[in-house]
Amino acid sequence: MLAILAGAGALVEIAHPYGISLAHPLGVRQPANPAGTGNGAATTTATVARQSLSARTSLTGTLGYAGDYTVTDADHGTMTWLPSVGQVIGQGEVLYRVDGQPVVLLYGSTPAYRALAQGQKASDVTGTDVRQLNRDLVALGYASAKALNPSSNEFTGATTAAIKALQKHLGVAETGRFDLGQVVFLPTAARVTSLSATLGGQTGGPILKASSTTRQVTVNLGATRQSQIAVGEQVGIALPDGRTTTGRVSAVGTVATTPANDSTSGPTVEVDISPTDASATGTLDQAPVQVQITTDTVRDALAVPVTALVALAGGGYAVEVFAPDGTRHLVAVSLGLFDDDAGLVQVTGAGLAAGQRVVVPA
Repeated sequence: MLAILAGAGALVEIAHPYGISLAHPLGVRQPANPAGTGNGAATTTATVARQSLSARTSLTGTLGYAGDYTVTDADHGTMTWLPSVGQVIGQGEVLYRVDGQPVVLLYGSTPAYRALAQGQKASDVTGTDVRQLNRDLVALGYASAKALNPSSNEFTGATTAAIKALQKHLGVAETGRFDLGQVVFLPTAARVTSLSATLGGQTGGPILKASSTTRQVTVNLGATRQSQIAVGEQVGIALPDGRTTTGRVSAVGTVATTPANDSTSGPTVEVDISPTDASATGTLDQAPVQVQITTDTVRDALAVPVTALVALAGGGYAVEVFAPDGTRHLVAVSLGLFDDDAGLVQVTGAGLAAGQRVVVPA
C-alpha cells in the first residue's frame, strides 16, 4: 500500500476529550485518552521511534511449475508408448515410443531439426545442436570430458562412440547416429502436463505438453505498477494451506498484455517468482496464492502507531504527546508511508521527536 492515507481505508470519527475527533485510518474504533481520564476508555502510551518502514501490497498469484513445452513428432509411425500425466522424464530417458522404438530426451535449448551423424571430418557437422549433444553425452557418463570435449560443437568419432554407448543402454541398434525423430531436446527434465497423442494413433503433430520441475509463482501485475517491483526483490507467499514462505522475483515482463477474457483489469505484465524453499510449496499445480510485495520503503523515518493518529475537526492530523510531568498536548503531524504489517505510520511535526510518548488505545 502506497504512503497516502487514502490507501489505508475509511476514517472513523470518535469522541475525544478535547472536543475533536479521533480517527483510525484502518477504520477501527479506538478512543485515545490517558488512562483513567476523559471518557474513561482504557489507554496507554507508545514510544515515538526512528526506524525503517515499508509499504506492501497483496496480489493474487498462481503456484505451479516454470516452463511450458510442446513436443511434436514427424509423421513416421505408430505411437506405441506414452508417459502418464504428471510423470517426470529426465535426461537420457525415454520420452515416448514410436513403432516400439524409443525417442530419447536430451537437454538443450535448440530443438532437433536434422539427423545427427558423423561426416567425413569433424568440421562437416557442427552447430549448437551438436554442442548440446556432446555436453549431454558427457553429463550422462557415456563419454569422459577428456575423450569428448563437452563444449565442442563438432561431431567427432568420440561423439559417435558415446551415442553407441547410449543406444546399447537403450537396447536398440548401435548405429552411432540419431535420425530426426529419435531424440528430443528440451531445456530441462520434462514434467508431463497433458497428452495430445493416443496409443495406436499415428504420429505427426503435437505429442504432449510438459513443464519443468522448477517451482514458480506467476503474478499478472498491472502494467502501471511495473516500476514497483524489481528482479531480485524478496516477497512473501501465502500458500493455500495457510502456511507462508518467501521467494525472490526472477523475471519482470516488459510487454504488457490484456487477457482475452477480461477487458476490465487492463494491461498486465507477468512477474515470475522463485520460491526460496521449493519443498515448502508442496506439489500443487495452478494453485492460487497471495503474494505480498514491498512497493515502497523509507529509512530513518519518525514513526508512531497508526492508532495514535487524531483527526482534527478543522482538517489534518495530530498525535497526543504525553509529557513526563503528566501533561498532554497535541502536535499536528503530516503523514507519510503506512507500514500495515507493523501497524506504524511515518509522521513529521514541529516539536515531535524520537523517544517521546504518545497516547494510544490500550
